[in-house]
Amino acid sequence: MSGRDRQKLDRLIDTYQVAEMFSVDMRPYMGLFHFGRNEYICRQGEEIGQLYIFLYGKAKVTSNLSSGKSLLLDFYRNTMLLGELELLMEQEAASSVQAIEDCYCLGIPIDIARDKLLSDPKFLLVAGRSLGRKLERIAKNSSINLLYPLQNRLASYMLVTGKRSDMEGVENLVFKANLSQTADLLGTSYRHLLRTLEDFRVMGLLVKEGRTYMAEDITALERVAGDLYLG
Repeated sequence: MSGRDRQKLDRLIDTYQVAEMFSVDMRPYMGLFHFGRNEYICRQGEEIGQLYIFLYGKAKVTSNLSSGKSLLLDFYRNTMLLGELELLMEQEAASSVQAIEDCYCLGIPIDIARDKLLSDPKFLLVAGRSLGRKLERIAKNSSINLLYPLQNRLASYMLVTGKRSDMEGVENLVFKANLSQTADLLGTSYRHLLRTLEDFRVMGLLVKEGRTYMAEDITALERVAGDLYLG
């Protein structure tokens, strides 16, 4: 690692107070990882090579079902651990994590994490709290999946996964996604999803341009969403 890269890494460690997670100095073992849009940080059922500290960006967490479909579990947007369950349980990835936008993580090789951190009470407390927060969010997100009509869930999903841009001082939301996958994640049919998107267009919530949908009034979409998916 070059001196410049080392300085950047140290700056991120200090900015996000990563060193406070551990009783021992883990800086020598850390590397910086970038994941572009749609790239997988980890895949369900595969070995995890790193214990990640998710710094910033946006990613979605899904679970693959035996039917071949995927279930939406969570979103990552804030600093958190990724892979702590797999580290503690010594198992393969329990879910898939896919970047929605550019994501940056610090990583510690999993074998080093096992050697250094499984007896570190400070880290184990951090890991326990992290798992507790994830469980709380998954419970909230699951209640939205089960109890809310598709209109609410779709508006919420678009607000979390859409790309925000500024056009002449007005914030817009651009939503461009694989609609078949989106239908699976939201637990609906492709046809029902298309009908709901058309309803949004007729209501004036969305403008359709090819395969892209744009919300020019984000506040109106937020009113439809009600409770938002947590991340």
